[in-house]
Amino acid sequence: MKKIRKSTGVALAFLIYVSVTAAYLLPRNTEVGPTEKIITVAVSYVIVLLLWLVLRKKEQMRERRKKDEQSIHLKK
Repeated sequence: MKKIRKSTGVALAFLIYVSVTAAYLLPRNTEVGPTEKIITVAVSYVIVLLLWLVLRKKEQMRERRKKDEQSIHLKK
């Protein structure tokens, strides 16, 4: 079984959290209109996507740095 990357796991957890929270709380909220509810959920999903992209880029940089260090040690 393939290991889930940390970036994917964290983003997936937040995605589930946002979805469950939206499904539970937004229908009960009568103070805001339907447009605001949709915008709120959409912005939340965009934030989760940006979080995943940043964490993924950070993992790639870490892997590249580790690979470069290994190649430097092999050359010595």
